Amino acid sequence: MKGLLLKDLYMAVKYFRVYFLLALAVAAASFFVDGNPFYIYYPCFVCGMIPLSLQSYDEKSKWETFCQALPYTKAQVVSGKYIFGLAIQLLVILPIAASQAFRMHQSGTFSWDIYLTMMGSLVAMGFAVSAIPMPFIFRYGVEKGRMAQYLMIAIFCGGLVAASIWFGEALPDVRTFPALPLLVFLAAAGLYALSWYLSIVFYRKREV
Repeated sequence: MKGLLLKDLYMAVKYFRVYFLLALAVAAASFFVDGNPFYIYYPCFVCGMIPLSLQSYDEKSKWETFCQALPYTKAQVVSGKYIFGLAIQLLVILPIAASQAFRMHQSGTFSWDIYLTMMGSLVAMGFAVSAIPMPFIFRYGVEKGRMAQYLMIAIFCGGLVAASIWFGEALPDVRTFPALPLLVFLAAAGLYALSWYLSIVFYRKREV
């Protein structure tokens, strides 16, 4: 498993360095822009695309066929992508969470209800970017699974619109339902876990 993760790390550094720089730049800009969810969610969207792109490189380079000669199971191959995706999301979410907490504190608008709701929706968006397309990609391959990727992009755009409405109008209602951030996080984690399980099941049945 360590070897699979290192392989993905080396490929990400070589081919997706711009993705990281773009995500960090937008995350830094979120500190200076108030009330625009684009700068908060976009870094998670960009980084969530990296595991999908890594799988595309694996397929095109015939790595999947070569990997069958190595002491790795298909479950480990799939798990490597999901673990790497979690690490990337953690890498980008932590700076955003810290910058938003500092910004809200400096402006005197910090509220745990608002902050935790924002972070819960951020985690949900980050998980959904990878969780929705991955089972289709591991079942049908990257080319045939692109429709799920387009669906994910549509959900992301719709999520931005919903977040704008949510943060603009619905925040007072959130305070009457303090368990909402936890429920959002649990739903996102459940979606990611279900996607992980389905990807393993589908990939085991697929001939590569």
